[in-house]
Amino acid sequence: MVKVAPSLLSADFACLGEEVKKVTSAGADLIHFDVMDGHFVPNLTFGPMVLASIRKYSHLPFEAHLMITNPEKYWKNFAESGADIIGIHIECEIDHISIIKEIHKYGKKVCIVINPPTPVEKIYPFLEYVDMVLLMTVNPGFGGQEFITSVVDKIRKVNEYRKKEKLEFEIEVDGGINDKTGKIAVSNGADILVAGNYIFSGDYKERINSLR
Repeated sequence: MVKVAPSLLSADFACLGEEVKKVTSAGADLIHFDVMDGHFVPNLTFGPMVLASIRKYSHLPFEAHLMITNPEKYWKNFAESGADIIGIHIECEIDHISIIKEIHKYGKKVCIVINPPTPVEKIYPFLEYVDMVLLMTVNPGFGGQEFITSVVDKIRKVNEYRKKEKLEFEIEVDGGINDKTGKIAVSNGADILVAGNYIFSGDYKERINSLR
């Protein structure tokens, strides 16, 4: 079954804990935190203290998608605050293998993230080491953007590579996801749909169920 990950970027920041509780009750599979530093992307969002403060509101896995310039300096802060999955961008100029091994050693899952303009082949050398791949279907930084259809080919290529190499990572997509674009992503190999505006602008349970 397709997994659904509500993105808190579109939630009501005045009551994040209650929002997490509501989407958990509505049938979400994991909770997605868009962590932005104002440098890697032009926006500022959640720090580890925010994640820690709402950890008690859900038993679901928390995914910290680190859209930050120096993830090697901060990933552990998010892990210690309750994140179960750490998302690292391929575009960061870091030693990815080293960080992946460190995160695994710490007992957390690793997601490698790729932006729309980046050639998909750039993540291939890392796919045997990660638990998840997140293909951004918008340019990261802000919610409410339209799904970039050219990324569909990347989803298909990553799925084909997974089958060819007999790997078991999950494929996740994030950006402009709704009941229509979600079906396109899933039909091309996506396992997890991250959705923000679509879920939080309607009945949470109905919207989550419509993505499956």
